Amino acid sequence: MAVTVAAAAAMVGAIAPTAAADPLPGGLGPCLGDGCPPAWQDPNNMPVTHHDSNINIYVGGDYLVREAAAEAEGKIVTLGRFDMSKRAGASQIYNVGVAGVGSRVPPPNGSDYLTVGGDLSIATGERLLAEEGLNHGVVRYAQNLTGTVIPDAVHEAGATAPYTALRDQLTAASHCYAYDDDQDHRRPATGTVQRDGSETYFTGDDTSALQVFALDADLATESGGQEGIVFRHVPDGATVLVNVYGSARNISTYMDSLPQSGLRERLMWNFPDATEVGLKGTGQFQGSVLIGQRSSVATLMLSGTNGRFYTAGSLTHTSEGESGGQEMHAYPFDGDLPDCGEEPSPTPTPTDSPTPTPTETVTPTPTPTDTPGPAPSESTPGPRPTPTHSWPHRPHPGGELPNTGSRGGEWVIGGIAAALLVAGSAATLMARRTRRRG
Repeated sequence: MAVTVAAAAAMVGAIAPTAAADPLPGGLGPCLGDGCPPAWQDPNNMPVTHHDSNINIYVGGDYLVREAAAEAEGKIVTLGRFDMSKRAGASQIYNVGVAGVGSRVPPPNGSDYLTVGGDLSIATGERLLAEEGLNHGVVRYAQNLTGTVIPDAVHEAGATAPYTALRDQLTAASHCYAYDDDQDHRRPATGTVQRDGSETYFTGDDTSALQVFALDADLATESGGQEGIVFRHVPDGATVLVNVYGSARNISTYMDSLPQSGLRERLMWNFPDATEVGLKGTGQFQGSVLIGQRSSVATLMLSGTNGRFYTAGSLTHTSEGESGGQEMHAYPFDGDLPDCGEEPSPTPTPTDSPTPTPTETVTPTPTPTDTPGPAPSESTPGPRPTPTHSWPHRPHPGGELPNTGSRGGEWVIGGIAAALLVAGSAATLMARRTRRRG
């Protein structure tokens, strides 16, 4: 597979770095700009001293804010509409760009905090904020505006034009990370996934520079309750790729922190096939998320996420029950992923266009004329979406996946045989990284 990334390198708001790793499309992933911190702190409310110009949240469809969701940190791009309508009694504010608690590394002052390709709709009595104290950014929208945005939102018909190519590139990259032949052959796992009581253990092989895990089930208890998530035997500096297979997947976790220093910035959860993704629980979910299907709907109810969040489909940021304050925090992805094509060459990027003074508030038309992606259902779910992109995933001989088995009350994925399969590729990966850094 050749994932074309050079054309997208000019889309992330800064010069794409010379990568020592195989990058995500368009230079996505790492912190960009002169203001990047030397180290990333756990979520905190300290003063802002550093900035990140790269996209933290990318949504190929619609972005909905519901119930009591609170804030989304970092640079945000949604190709579809942004629609905020929270429940009565919850905070009527949603913060974008800079968060009260998070990494505390927002985009630079005066740059775009939120870019919307469709309508920007804020319910009556609610406010969308792109400022905190001395920190402030721009909310830019392409179609119609309703409601209160502070500072005043800026209308630009082609607001998301520089970012549209990323959607299909993310779909292709997600598939490549999960299937290594551009068809149906799963990328071999280097480790195992085991459920033990209320925790799931991802056990690596102690040696591979790229630790690959294959997950064929929901991460939740049998009753749908929360599970712990533990990574072990992952060598220092390794990238962890968790390929989550299946058309509908749910994670419910009280996961909080990772014992390995820096693993959060090298952990990627990849959903190549799912059209329904549910993420919930009381935990601070660690690592970046990639959802490849353009027709997908992700429902995010976790207390906090700590990593990049990229979906080719739609996102609903919401809460569960009487909970509230759900947050998305900005942390980079610095891992070394499978080689899916040419790396982007350093390309100058367009700077944020000057911010004109808005002159009017426009009432949105009943039906947007150009809204990429589906609008997630807000009442009774309709028919399950079908994948926009599909590949002929043929069954393996005997109808079973390789290296997959069960033992008692636990399930096991991967294993020694898979580790042997990737030993050669790990050496190749290390050699490639050495050449690039040499």
